[in-house]
Amino acid sequence: MKTLVENFSKQLSEAIAIGNQAKLSASKNNIANVLICGLGGSGIGGSIVAELVVGNANVPINVTKGYFIPAYVNENTLVIISSYSGNTEETLNCMDLAIAKNAKIVSVTSGGKVLEICNAKGFDCIVVPGGMPPRSCLGYSLTQLFFILGFFGITNNDYKKDLEAAIQLIEAEENNIIAEAKSIADKLKGKIPVIYATTYNEGIAVRFRQQLNENAKILCWHHIVPEMNHNELVGWTEKNDAFSVLFFLDKNDYSRNLARVDINKEVIKKYTSSITEIFSKGNSVIEKAIYFIHLGDWISVALGEARGVDLMEVNVINNLKSALSKL
Repeated sequence: MKTLVENFSKQLSEAIAIGNQAKLSASKNNIANVLICGLGGSGIGGSIVAELVVGNANVPINVTKGYFIPAYVNENTLVIISSYSGNTEETLNCMDLAIAKNAKIVSVTSGGKVLEICNAKGFDCIVVPGGMPPRSCLGYSLTQLFFILGFFGITNNDYKKDLEAAIQLIEAEENNIIAEAKSIADKLKGKIPVIYATTYNEGIAVRFRQQLNENAKILCWHHIVPEMNHNELVGWTEKNDAFSVLFFLDKNDYSRNLARVDINKEVIKKYTSSITEIFSKGNSVIEKAIYFIHLGDWISVALGEARGVDLMEVNVINNLKSALSKL
């Protein structure tokens, strides 16, 4: 896993090359909305991209992480099937339902049943390298989502420039990122992480939570400002230094959200002594997101190593899939 995280910038570069060579076909119908179907390491890219393009996407983009699709899906819907293995049963069910609705289907996968269906039915499919844990291949899926949305004219084409700038950023900052990750991991060891971010950065927070779950083998939770100001903040009523709070922040964020964060910290510091602010780097929302993702991945690796766990092992998930296959 450590090697896979180290190679994140190379993966992004390879993903751009794959996207440049992708052969997609125009939709026969006008695209009125987009639905991205995927779970876990394959689905989180959809959550992140949908938030990053919210300011320039010209149609609604939704993400589903289950067995079913919304009723609005029809021949005017672009359905993006994201399954790294190509065998995710929930996503395959969504694919079948989308086909029945005559939606425009485009898939991102390394193979499996998704690729078989695409080949059999002539659906567009971008194939990425296989054989790795899905959570370590976010660079592949996330990048292809930008290419797909760009091809169908749903977003502008600045994403390529921003992705290339993001690669340069994390390569230049790699040593600093690793050092910061180790420092933060030291604060998290033996603690329960509480992850907070602001609006349109929830995908980043979820990605970090998932990486702590799978790589460091710990439980944690996340919430979003300002929503948590209307509920969770009231829950901070008892002193408990088992909690370690992390805020993912952007100095250029909306001023009212930054003010809320400052007030939140004043409340929370009465109940835990461990509060860490993590600030983004980069010029565009894509650069900042890639920076956060990479830093979060390194924190999960450093914490997993500090805890002495096997970063790659996910036996409980494999056992779950095995049990389901027998039903």
